[in-house]
Amino acid sequence: MITPSHLAFVPFVSVHNMMKLVHHIGLERVLTEMAAEIEADFRRWPDFDKTPRIAAHSDVGVIELMPTSDGETYGFKYVNGHPGNMKRGLQTVTAFGLLADVATGYPVLLSEMTILTALRTAATSAMAAKFLAPPGAATMALIGNGAQAEFQALGFKAICGVTEVRLYDIDAAATAKCADNLAGRGLKVVTCTTAEDAILGAQIITTVTADKQYATILTDNMVGSGVHINGVGGDCPGKTELHRDILLRSTIFVEYPPQTRIEGEIQQLSPEHPVTELWQVIMGTAPGRSTVQEVTLFDSVGFAIEDFAALRYVRSKLAETGLFTQLDMIADPDDPRDLFGMLMRAI
Repeated sequence: MITPSHLAFVPFVSVHNMMKLVHHIGLERVLTEMAAEIEADFRRWPDFDKTPRIAAHSDVGVIELMPTSDGETYGFKYVNGHPGNMKRGLQTVTAFGLLADVATGYPVLLSEMTILTALRTAATSAMAAKFLAPPGAATMALIGNGAQAEFQALGFKAICGVTEVRLYDIDAAATAKCADNLAGRGLKVVTCTTAEDAILGAQIITTVTADKQYATILTDNMVGSGVHINGVGGDCPGKTELHRDILLRSTIFVEYPPQTRIEGEIQQLSPEHPVTELWQVIMGTAPGRSTVQEVTLFDSVGFAIEDFAALRYVRSKLAETGLFTQLDMIADPDDPRDLFGMLMRAI
């Protein structure tokens, strides 16, 4: 039985403990198990409260809150996106998240989510590709070799069976970093000097660039028939990666249309342009890839239910790993009506 005094202490997963947890379980196993948790929550999509993330935009970036609830547990993530941070030696994306018990309103988990967001983004990408990529796809072009690149590569290896990744970034040092980090991890890694070279022979194309601008990472003539595009980098208004003509000849799959139409690649299209919600494909109520020649696009912007699933996954591992600390975060007076007395007795 959980007593009120137990609820006053909140399990906290620090960056240090998150890293230890990943190493304890194994990175590819974490990605695979997290993808399964995300898929499970997509299968109960109607159970969740859903809203586009609450964003505060500035000229240099964005700060967002991403909330959701399944009626029993509430969760949110705080996350920023500041592309210029790299020039200052800072992370482009940082995040933390919280789960709370709906019945009491008390928090039950606080966690770092900078690492966890990279893990859940890769797990979601690979989960989507499991349903949308051409059968037998083994080669992936990875355009944008920054902080999330290795997670994407290993997620697709573990979940989709990708055996070769072809790397390209406008910053050759980023490509070299990514290649070094992936060495010895069971993938054939090919470094490329152009995006055109990277997509040669690739059945899957993942774009995960960071600049906050309307960019054309892929032009229409670069994308042949029968490929799956995993568009990850375009995730806020005014930030895209794909030429509009690619969208017009793709079958487009999204997480939550009201959010993706604001933030995703499809912000370039009319609000009436047809898209399919990924959860419907997973549930079998809507088709995924229909033909060998079809170009499929997962216009991924990240959604709160994915973060909820990732936090739920981490919480499920705390008892067996012990990789958390207890925060004295909630005031716990002997008499719930006497918060003032508790304060005065602390003198």
